[in-house]
Formats: sequence, C-alpha cells, structure tokens
Amino acid sequence: MSKKTWWMIASLLLVVSMLLAACGPSPTPETIVETVVVTVEKEGEIVEVIVTATPEPEMPVEFKSADPTTLYDIVGAGDTDTLDPAWNYESAGDAIILNVYDQLVTYAGPSATEFVPALAEDWDISPDGLIYTFYVREGVTFHNGAELTPEDVAYSLQRGVLQGGTWSPQWLFTEPFFGEGIYDIAELVDPTGALDDDPEGLQAADPEALMAACEAAMNAIQYDDAAGTVTFTLAQSWGPFLPTLAQSWGSILDKDWAIENGTWDGDCATWQNYYGVTSETAPLRDIMNGSGPYMFDHWTPGEETVLVKNPNYWRTEPTFEGGATGPTIDRIVKKLVNEWGTRYAMLQAGDSDITYIPRENIAQVDPMVGVWCEYNFDTLGYDCEPTENPDAPLILYKGAPSATRTDAFFVFDIDVEGGNPYIGSGELDGNGIPADFFSDEHVRKAFNYCFDWDAYIADALAGEGIQNVGYLIPGMIGYDPNGPKYTFDPAMCEEELKLAWDGAVWENGFRFQIGYNTGNVTRQTIAQILQATFSDIDPKFNIEIIGLPWPSFLAAYRASRLPMAVTGWIEDLHDPHNWAQPFLIGTYASRQRMPDWMVDEFQVLVSEGVGAPTDEARAEIYKQLTQLDYNYAPAIRLAVATGRAYFPRWISGYYYNPIHQLDSRYYTLTKQ
Repeated sequence: MSKKTWWMIASLLLVVSMLLAACGPSPTPETIVETVVVTVEKEGEIVEVIVTATPEPEMPVEFKSADPTTLYDIVGAGDTDTLDPAWNYESAGDAIILNVYDQLVTYAGPSATEFVPALAEDWDISPDGLIYTFYVREGVTFHNGAELTPEDVAYSLQRGVLQGGTWSPQWLFTEPFFGEGIYDIAELVDPTGALDDDPEGLQAADPEALMAACEAAMNAIQYDDAAGTVTFTLAQSWGPFLPTLAQSWGSILDKDWAIENGTWDGDCATWQNYYGVTSETAPLRDIMNGSGPYMFDHWTPGEETVLVKNPNYWRTEPTFEGGATGPTIDRIVKKLVNEWGTRYAMLQAGDSDITYIPRENIAQVDPMVGVWCEYNFDTLGYDCEPTENPDAPLILYKGAPSATRTDAFFVFDIDVEGGNPYIGSGELDGNGIPADFFSDEHVRKAFNYCFDWDAYIADALAGEGIQNVGYLIPGMIGYDPNGPKYTFDPAMCEEELKLAWDGAVWENGFRFQIGYNTGNVTRQTIAQILQATFSDIDPKFNIEIIGLPWPSFLAAYRASRLPMAVTGWIEDLHDPHNWAQPFLIGTYASRQRMPDWMVDEFQVLVSEGVGAPTDEARAEIYKQLTQLDYNYAPAIRLAVATGRAYFPRWISGYYYNPIHQLDSRYYTLTKQ
C-alpha cells in the first residue's frame, strides 16, 4: 500500500473521529462504529476499500479531591464545650468524643434500636431486666499504649456518676442505677436535692451518707478482671439502658491516665472532692486518651479540632453489612467558620468535605447537586438518581426523619443577682420586665399565639418541616399528630396580652432580649418572627435579639439569665422518656426554673410513662402529658425538619441514623 493510500485512510479516520466528537457527550458512553467505502490506488489499480472508524468512548467525570488524606468538616455554629465524656452534653463535643473513645456497645449502623458489640464482645441480661453482664474484649489498647481492662470500664462509669452535675448527662445513669427520679448522685446524700451542684455543701455533708452514696455507685457498677466482666445492677427494669451505654457518656477511658491527670482517685473516701466540676474546671476538658478509631491531636477553642487516624484500631468486623471496620482517612480537621459566605466559597472550591449549610441557603447549594438521594423508610437507606445536572460535584441525601428540634423556652424566674442586662429596667414599666414575667400563664400563651409557624417552616426550614404537637417528636410512642397545638392567631395573642399581669402588660408594654447562639440563622429567624409579630401588634412590645458565642450562650442559658432562649435538643436515646424527662422535669425544666408545683404534676406522669409495661399503656400516658404541656405552655414547641446532608461526590460511606449527628462517625467515611 502506497504512502498516499495510508495518508487517505488515516485522514478519513481523523475526520470521522472529529465529527463524532463534535456531536457532544452521550449520557451513557457507547461504542459507535462508522463504516465508509472509499476508492484508493493499490498497486497501480483503482479499488474500493471499506474503512471503519471507532472513536474513543466519552469517559465519565471523575470526582477526586485535592487531598484524600484529610477530611475537612466546616461547622458554622457551636464550638465544643468540653472533651470530658462524663461532663459533655452537647453535640459539638459528641462529634469528637464518639470518634476518639469507644463504648461497650454501639448502634447497628442505621438502626436506632439495634445494638452490636464494641468493647464488650457479648453481654447477658437477667430475666428480670435488673442485671447486665458484659464480657470485655481482650487485646484492646488505649492511644497511649495501655491495655484496656474491665477495671477501666467500671472506673469510667463510676467516676462519671460520682462526678455528677445536673447539667451533665449523668442523670441518664443515676435513674436506672438508683431509681427513677434520681438525677444526681448528691440526691443519695440529701434526697431533697439541696446539695445538687453544690460541691462545698456536699463536702461538708455527713461522712456516713457520703460513704453510702459512693458504695451504692460501686455496687451498681462492678468488675472482675479475672473473669473479664463488668456487671451493672439496676434499681428497676430500664428499657433504654443499652442505648444509654452506646452514647458518648458511656465512653471508656484509661483509669491510670485519668487519675494522673487529676480526676477521682477511685477511693470512696475522697469522691466528694471531685463532685460538681464544670466544663471549665473538668481535668479532662481539653485532653483525650481513648481506644477509638481516631486519636486526639489538638483543640484550639473557637478555631479548630484535629484528630489523626489510630493505626492500631482493634475493630476487624463492621457494625453492619457494608459498613466500615475502621478509619481510612488519615486526618480530621473540624474547623469553626461562622460566616456562611466563607463556608460557601470553601464548598465551591472543594476545600470542604462536610459543610454546615443553613436551611435558608439550600437554594444556593442545590444547583451544585449532581445526585439526589431520597430516604427510604423501608430499607433505612437511600434511593439515588442523577439530577438534570449529573456532572455537578455534590450528592444530596434528604428526607430522613429528624431526631432533633429547636424550641423557644421561657424562664419562669430569671436570675437577676448582680444585675441582669437582658431584662431592661427589671420592671413592668414599658422599659423592661420583672424576673417572674413568664410565670404568668397568659404571657406564655400570648407568645405561643404570636408565633407564625408557616413563616418559620417556609423561611428557616425551606418548607421541609411540620409543626410539632407537644414535646415529643413525630413517630415516637405516644405522639398524636391530631393532639392539641397552638396556631398563629394575632387576635388571640392580643386577648392573652390584655389578661396578662392584670392588664399591666397591655397597658405598659415590655422590653427584653431573646438569646440565641451566634451563627445559627435558624434560631435567629425564630426570634425575628416573634419580634416582628409583637411589633406589628404595638411598638410598645419591644423584643430585642442578642446573639452570643456558643459557650457564652450556653453559660447564660444554664444560669437562667436569659428571659427567653432559642435552643435545640437532639435525642440521647430513641425513646419518649428522653423527651419527656428533659423537657418537663429535667434539664430544660431546670434551666427554665419551672415552679415546683408544675414539675411535680409532670413528674407523676413521667414516672408512670417510663415504667408502664406496654407501649400501648405508655402511649396513653404520654398523650396526657401532651395535654398538660399544651395547657401550661412552658415553651413554644416549634417544628421538626426532615434532614439534608450534602457531600462532595468524592466522599462515600455516609448512612443515616437518627441518633447520630452528621459528623459523629467520621471513621465510616472514605475519601477519594
């Protein structure tokens, strides 16, 4: 064949390839063969030759990060309060603790009610539900190289209970260990609760009572190193005990290391000296030593927390089919970036793997989604399909049921000791409010009638939410979607205002501040809705909005300094008791300083609800509580949103469990 012939064939192939390329990419690559008959000269003769041209198939878009070794979690609000697992009781700290520390049991992947072995290889439960025996896994080491033993397990939980603190999660243990309604170890010393959160008072208490309280904790939590077991003896059957152990407050730490760093020394003669630490004074506030998949590197408050992969992680079997066995990403950087524009720019540039995206900004982000995954309630997984822009860089998981809710809480008796800048003049003179302003039922009902749920759901939740009925969340035992609830009704709001404080509120007006944590636009929106509604009724109803950094907000709210606070709750356990207790008699009721008579009335039904023998019996009791909650209106119960999680498409391994925060299981994720 002559050079001319080869040149003609080669030229034809090039032209055919160019024509095919000019047709544009096909959504699904396929082989296309073009056949052409050409006339060429061969050995001095003119002949016809059949030529075929097969172009290269269109290659799919690859999604790869610039740095697959580091995962960047860019949060927008809420820094860690403390890294002490016995004290921490907020989600920002949980996200770190649950990756550094292990627990005896853990959740079976996406299930919020099934549990699988973790540091316990197995466990037994007595027929009466009072005794739990756990067989502790051998060969596990802490990050400092020390071997984990049953003694470490027992000490971790004994120390937590004895460290106490009503603002800590320890009530989740004291109730099953010592009896329903006992929320702090100090109540074993003085049943009246007068010593709760009073370290000096506790230290001065009767030595025999102190010893008895410690011995009660030691008897409830026992270990046998030779047998490799830890045994828990409960005061009563307690259905949610396994989920209690599976959370961050069930974390196991190295006893010797903890003592060396200033925690309780393990002696019942001294425990009272370690009771009642705060998030600021806890010896383990900013140090960690767990056995989990990630090791603690550093925490710079207000800036970032960094974790590094544990090369000696013990797990070899996944917690559920298709799950991960351990960390694949070398380094985790959790960075606090309050400003949305900066976070959005980082997301666009590919500098963020997990991004806090407020509801009001999802319309800005959705055009970046190439795959849309809708939650499937039957499979507890997601059904995914490409969007109209299949090459876009993000994947969106949406529609999962939320296990969290934000509410607006009234404080019945505001702390004004030393002055209080949040209540103006402190008088009902139009320039302030008295400390007991919200003790008037008509005030609380007016605020409920003056809240616009439709505006909140549309503006703050992007239309993806439903108004809540009562203190429970939809789908929970005892939740009745047709139960009593307030509606936006300015006329009823006015009527209640005219009745409040014998007409003084309507005559004089008021001024005070609503607090929220800076950076949380959803909570800011809630305050703005109330501000606008009351201003529309009459400008003399003056609500000012104050944003505080998370630690400052938490401190002011815990101290009952804020007249009204907008904050949220994510369930500790997937059980109605975990909503009834904190909202009606526990954490929130305490911070709201609800009157004793109201708490006592709630308490009767809360106790009956957790101890009822069947789900049907429990449901009826929780419905009664919902009616009481409506009658007394201790807060504005707002709305439950369905979940959204955005990831770059180089991240995989995400699954939804209502108990888990978005970033509380880093080790399940992989990055390309």
